[in-house]
Amino acid sequence: MKKLLGKLLKLVLLANVALFIVFFFDLDGKLLFNVVEPFLKKHYDDMERKDTMKSPYDIDKFPKYEYQ
Repeated sequence: MKKLLGKLLKLVLLANVALFIVFFFDLDGKLLFNVVEPFLKKHYDDMERKDTMKSPYDIDKFPKYEYQ
């Protein structure tokens, strides 16, 4: 039982050190900024979108907002 608790304590300590390194050097933010964000920008910049400048603008055609 002592060996199991010793190994478990070492594992928890190692995980704590690893999480501290990630936090201290902001590795999660750097991963998001350098890997995930460029991928998302490329994906969403290549999407086909409706050109709103080509739709007609009828200033005199408003929906009726009459309350009864």
